[in-house]
Amino acid sequence: MSEQQHRNKSGFETRAIHAGYEPDAATGAVIPPIYATSTYKQDGVGGLRGGYEYSRSANPTRTALEGNIAALEEGERGFAFASGLAAEDTLVRGLCRPGDHVVIPDDAYGGTFRLFDKVEKVWGLEYSPAPVSDLEKVAAAVRPGETKLVWVETPTNPLLNIGDIEALAAIAHDVGALLVVDNTFASPYLQQPLTLGADVVVHSTTKYCGGHSDVVGGAIVVKDLDLAEKVTFHQNAMGAVAGPFDAWLTLRGLKTLALRMERHCDNAERVVDFLTSHPAVGDVIYPGLETHPGHEVAQRQMKRYGGMVSFRVNGGEAQALSVCERTEVFTLGESLGGVESLIEHPGRMTHASVAGTDLEVPADLVRLSVGIETADDLVADLERALG
Repeated sequence: MSEQQHRNKSGFETRAIHAGYEPDAATGAVIPPIYATSTYKQDGVGGLRGGYEYSRSANPTRTALEGNIAALEEGERGFAFASGLAAEDTLVRGLCRPGDHVVIPDDAYGGTFRLFDKVEKVWGLEYSPAPVSDLEKVAAAVRPGETKLVWVETPTNPLLNIGDIEALAAIAHDVGALLVVDNTFASPYLQQPLTLGADVVVHSTTKYCGGHSDVVGGAIVVKDLDLAEKVTFHQNAMGAVAGPFDAWLTLRGLKTLALRMERHCDNAERVVDFLTSHPAVGDVIYPGLETHPGHEVAQRQMKRYGGMVSFRVNGGEAQALSVCERTEVFTLGESLGGVESLIEHPGRMTHASVAGTDLEVPADLVRLSVGIETADDLVADLERALG
C-alpha cells in the first residue's frame, strides 16, 4: 500500500491534522515551519537537497499544504497557488490550447466567467455556458473533438445549483474531455469529487479551506499522475505559487475544517428555517431544502449541505440592498467561508462582471455566508434587517 493510499484510509479529521507532514526530524516540531527562503544550498552542481532548489519550484511549507489537501480530496497530487483564479488560469493553460473549447456553468462565479470571457477567450479558447443541473443541456453544449474541459461548480455560486458529478463525468469522458469540479462551496469535508469520477478539483482556498478570512490562495488536486506532470510544469513555468506564510495559514485552517463545517451547516440550517417563514422573503435557495431541485443529488454526493444560503426578497433590488446594509452581525463584504458571517448583493458585488450577459444574476438576490457565531444572534440580525 502506498503512503497516499494509507493516508486515504485514515479518517478525514486524522488526515486533516497529519497528512502531508511528519514532525521535523531535527527539532521534532509538530507543525510545519514557515520556510521563508527563496533559494536552497545544493549538494553539488545540479544536486538538489530533498528536491529543493528555488521556492517558485518548491518550498517545504507549500509541499506540506499540497500533500494535505491531496489527501483530503483523495487525490494523488495537490498544488497550491496564490489565488483560486491563479489555480484556474494555470490549469486551463496547462490542459488547453488556442482553438479548444470548454463548457462552463451558466451561473458561474463572476471571476471565473471573467477569466474565460476576458482572458482565455482572447488567448483563443472558446467556451459555452450550460446549467450544471441539466445533463441534457450540458451534453448538448459539448463539442466532440473540440471540448477539452467540462467545468462545473457544485453547488454553484451564487444560485446554489447542484450538478451530478458522476453523470457529468460520464458526459465529459464520452467525448474525451476532462471533468473539472470547483469544490470551493462544499469544501473537501462535504464532498470529494475525485471519488465520483471527476478528473480535477479546484479550490479557492481563501474560503472554507483557510476559513479565517486572513489568507488568499488556490489549489488544484488531480488523481492522474500524467495530468499532475502537466500541472507541475505550468505551476513552475507560470509562477503564481502560494508563498510559505500563505501556505502555512491555509494548512492551519484545514486542520479544523471538519469542526468548522459542521457548525457552518448547523447555523445555515437555522437561518434557512427562519428565512423560509419570513413574509419579506420570496424564495430561499439551499440544497438542504427538500424543495430544492438538486436536493436528491446533493443528498447523494454531499455529507451535508454547506454554509452558503441565497434568498430573494419580495421588495426587489431596493429591499435587497437595504437588507445588505442593515445587518450588524452579518458583515457586508465579498468572499465567503470564514468563521464570520458575511452578506452581499451578488448583482452589484461578486457577480457584477456578468451583468448584461446570459449569466446575469437576479437583482433581488442576497447571498449569505453563514459563519460559526451563535445561531440565535444570526437569526435576530436577519430579522432586524428584514424589518
